[in-house]
Amino acid sequence: MYKKYLKSSLPLILYCLIMFMASCSNIPTQNQNKSNIKLNFDLQTSNKNKEIIIESLLEENIEFSINFSANNSYVLEDDVLNSNIKYFCKTFLDEQKEALELAVFKQERYGKKKILIVYSDNYIDMVSLLKSKYPKELYHLINKESFESDIKEILGIDLSVKRYTKISNLDKNIEIKHTPRVRKDISKIYFLTDYDFGKTIVPIFRNYALNIDFYSSSELFHGATDIKKLADFEGTFIPLSFEIFNDIIDKKKIINIKNEFEILMIKDFLTIEKNNQNNLYRRNILLKSGYTKYQKNSCINRNLPIWKINLNSLIPQA
Repeated sequence: MYKKYLKSSLPLILYCLIMFMASCSNIPTQNQNKSNIKLNFDLQTSNKNKEIIIESLLEENIEFSINFSANNSYVLEDDVLNSNIKYFCKTFLDEQKEALELAVFKQERYGKKKILIVYSDNYIDMVSLLKSKYPKELYHLINKESFESDIKEILGIDLSVKRYTKISNLDKNIEIKHTPRVRKDISKIYFLTDYDFGKTIVPIFRNYALNIDFYSSSELFHGATDIKKLADFEGTFIPLSFEIFNDIIDKKKIINIKNEFEILMIKDFLTIEKNNQNNLYRRNILLKSGYTKYQKNSCINRNLPIWKINLNSLIPQA
């Protein structure tokens, strides 16, 4: 077993030796013995990300050397999910937004129904961009102080209740069963909000809009501290493969899902870096974010399918 080590700097003679060996080596097979794999690189990043990198490499059981203080080295931003990580074409969240835009706005819809975009105030800039591209859709900023009445108004529930009240007042001796009707001109609801507000409003929307498809990015549940809390968003379509949750399911305690996703994105970066340095080139590769195609000297597009949240498919039932 190789001894793991972390250096503050890489001596010039060792660097030259590694480069010479790499240039003279033959390309190994995909089944190269793990004990022959080495990883050496320079990188600048936050202390949080440094810890993630070191812990991830220790789990890999490979020999590695990292210089975190080299000038002009690659910089991994602290906000990993919004960072243009080396080797990838776009940020993790930007790829989600593109997948959602295709699924929500550009796929065929029924008749002349509209898309309802429900958002909180920290997404105003993104909504402004959507409005410029899709001005005919319905956009509603939800007020955190009056969200229940806002939701009823948006879905037309208040009008349905008023009609029922008016009819029932005509003859109070007649008992009328009433189920509030939701407006019929909405085909999809796209949520742009964070976890703290989303866990409150999405279940209310679901209670009324049973036959309308819901969509959101993973930002909707980033703040969740347990995978089981996805139950609040059951049935919502998200641009992620369910495989991304495999590394999270068995953990008894997590900071939150956002932090877990950051760990997975860093592990994806380390996987590509390791493959590049050890000539482990494969066209199809399984990353933590899912299967993707990888071609040397080309940036990587993550393969983000649209998946409907189904907690039963993630957590085995007793």
